[in-house]
Amino acid sequence: MDDKSKPLIICGINPVAEKLKSAPGEILELMVAADGRAPRLALLAADARRCGVPVRNVDWQKLTALADGMIHQGVAAAIAAPAYADFDRLVETLKAEPRRVLVLDGITDPRNFGALLRSAEAAGVRDVVIAKDRAVGVTPVVVKSSAGAANHLQIYRVTNVARTLSELKEQGCWVVGLDAEATETIYDREYPLALAVVLGSEGKGMRPLIRRECDYLASIPMLGQIASLNVSVAGAVFLYELARQTRTAESKSGKNR
Repeated sequence: MDDKSKPLIICGINPVAEKLKSAPGEILELMVAADGRAPRLALLAADARRCGVPVRNVDWQKLTALADGMIHQGVAAAIAAPAYADFDRLVETLKAEPRRVLVLDGITDPRNFGALLRSAEAAGVRDVVIAKDRAVGVTPVVVKSSAGAANHLQIYRVTNVARTLSELKEQGCWVVGLDAEATETIYDREYPLALAVVLGSEGKGMRPLIRRECDYLASIPMLGQIASLNVSVAGAVFLYELARQTRTAESKSGKNR
């Protein structure tokens, strides 16, 4: 069996609960600590059985081994390996509906990736594009770090990020890259609904090829002594500025009716 066909193990009460809520059919088996007494574990097991998911009691030590370093809180689920969304479907959707897309150029830390997915989902972004090579995919650590947000997003894995940005622009998307060196800040303009937001890797940021595909670059103003933010924090700040602008525009539109 190759790695792509092996099931993934997700751990923790919240990630497992979100998976049960969003896609119970993708859970192959729920494993609950035999000595777990927490009421939430019993509720998860009951919910799983109602959804037709097999439930197995295992000892705490076996769960710890399955978790492979993750905190499991007495519960784990074996899920099918992730099936990434079809980018062509996103292209078709954009022809009829302007929307915001998060594009990650080489994020390698699964916790950063998971945190970005969590922020994207909370800020109303539903589509996330990642690189196939030299970047982390959807792993158990990513799912856990996203607090289950990964289950509610369309994640597209592409071989050529630059070409992908070009295709998004062909569908009417503007492309903005977050760059600590940019003179323009994220607060200096109003952003369209059809927008691709690009974040670079943790160490080097965006590659020059990707930077050239951006219509404009923006930075987050830093008022202290630290020169930059962690990529997941920076992404969250920008995504919530977009959410704020959307809410403000909707509020003004409502008042003008």
